[in-house]
Amino acid sequence: MKLKLLITCTVLLSCFMTVKATDGITSPFVHDPVLAYDGSRYYIYCTGQGIQVYSSADLNTWRDEPSVFDSPPQWAMNMVPGYNGHTWAPDIIYYQGKYHLFYSCSTFGKNRSAIGYAENVTLNPSDPRYKWEDKGCIVNSVPGRNEWNAIDPNIIVDGDGTPWMTFGSFWNGIKLVKLTADMNSVAKPEEWYSLCKRMNDILPDSLPGDDAVEAPFIYHRGGYYYLFVSFDYCCRGLKSNYKIAIGRSKNVKGPYLDRDGKDMLRGGGSILLEGDHKIYSAVGHCSVYDFSGHTYLFAHGYEIHDNGMPHLVKKELKWNDEGWPVVTP
Repeated sequence: MKLKLLITCTVLLSCFMTVKATDGITSPFVHDPVLAYDGSRYYIYCTGQGIQVYSSADLNTWRDEPSVFDSPPQWAMNMVPGYNGHTWAPDIIYYQGKYHLFYSCSTFGKNRSAIGYAENVTLNPSDPRYKWEDKGCIVNSVPGRNEWNAIDPNIIVDGDGTPWMTFGSFWNGIKLVKLTADMNSVAKPEEWYSLCKRMNDILPDSLPGDDAVEAPFIYHRGGYYYLFVSFDYCCRGLKSNYKIAIGRSKNVKGPYLDRDGKDMLRGGGSILLEGDHKIYSAVGHCSVYDFSGHTYLFAHGYEIHDNGMPHLVKKELKWNDEGWPVVTP
């Protein structure tokens, strides 16, 4: 999300508007989708006012659910000037008997941003126990202090049971930080790592530069941690050129190497999925899950036949002999 990028009102709406669908929709409007399964229904959480939510019994037809927040978290409005409750790029994970929801508070092209956190014991809005309890800020970034952007969180629990949060957009790329066991804060002593970067801009840290990488998601399989990221530009409708790249590591801390052995911290990253110029002009900001014996990749794609509006993309992943994911048609 570049400060230099001129984004029209039409494209802003197409990328980030909260669009309420009817029951039974098969191609919901989403941006930055992540999913959770509560044993009976699948839930999408995505960018929107108060965090937009859909649910489905079969991953094929979806219905609206209430947004996570009825009103913007006050701490975020105080910390991030211009934030008004339109909340970006959440992530959700079930851990130690609770659903943990992380979310991004920011404004376009600026790294005065914050990642917040909320908890719930159920995802079903009709359950009397249903209540998202906001816990406040996990990390924040400030121009002049940080050369990274505190948005696009994703949580991974490593083989030792330690939770980590990866995040980042433009600036100095993708970061990783260790969290406390309850996921409520950054662990002490602090552990920070850099995972992925595309360029080495010499710019004031108030500017994002051209390090066009964001939306990290880490998935563990067969002894490897797979780092999925999005390269290039979202939010331009039909002119978007977003694409999904990947690398892997034996250690959650990295280094993450692509299929050619190039470190993602030094410009590496193998392209996994991009626009096909038939259905989607671009595809990006993905999440990956194992559901019912299948591995699925979810993302948003800018649909050509809907004037570049972002729709849900669902693809099954297979694995080749070298252990790399392959997107099935």
